[in-house]
Amino acid sequence: MTKEECKKRIIEIGVVPVVRASTPQMARQAAEAVLAGGVSVVEITMTVPGAVELIAQLVSTLGKELLVGAGTVLDAESAQRCFDAGAEFLVSPGFNTETVKLANGKGKLMMAGALTPTEVITAWKTGSDIVKIFPCGTVGGAKYIKALKAPLPQIPMVPTGGVNLSTAAEFIQAGSEALGIGGELVSAEALKSGNTQKITEAARQFVEIVREARAKMAA
Repeated sequence: MTKEECKKRIIEIGVVPVVRASTPQMARQAAEAVLAGGVSVVEITMTVPGAVELIAQLVSTLGKELLVGAGTVLDAESAQRCFDAGAEFLVSPGFNTETVKLANGKGKLMMAGALTPTEVITAWKTGSDIVKIFPCGTVGGAKYIKALKAPLPQIPMVPTGGVNLSTAAEFIQAGSEALGIGGELVSAEALKSGNTQKITEAARQFVEIVREARAKMAA
């Protein structure tokens, strides 16, 4: 998949599930659950035990349906391992020049993390295709995205932190291209209990909220 195709799918769906789990089995169940709910994108974080191996497994078995990316990628060495496993995109909570340059060199999508206007501009100018605004909820949420987008409308932003079923529409209407959603979608409780249907239903709800919010903006 090309970088542009990857970017297009992420923006079209508007939801990037951030999968954190205590076992690779639970993380795989989470990926399958969000896919069943209509979200064909997943971010497997490096905090998941055996994350690189899991990415390779998901790409091998679900790669035709599911766009698999790696999250919490902190350096170029980790990034290379993720790409070798088949990851189509990288996400980082912060900005690392070498990681961005590696992704650019391989023609893969990079979503570097930033918070302040200076950090956002730096990440964008260095080659981050989308900028992850993190931790967004603690600095104003949707209002903060709106404030950033006013002078920086050309920079695609994906807020992470503070996105839930109550705030998702506000984040889209504020100008977010997509939403990074962790525990509010990939519930640790649901994974622990084996009730992955709860995750599937949440995925459906988030997709519908994004669709409705965009429809209102276009009206």
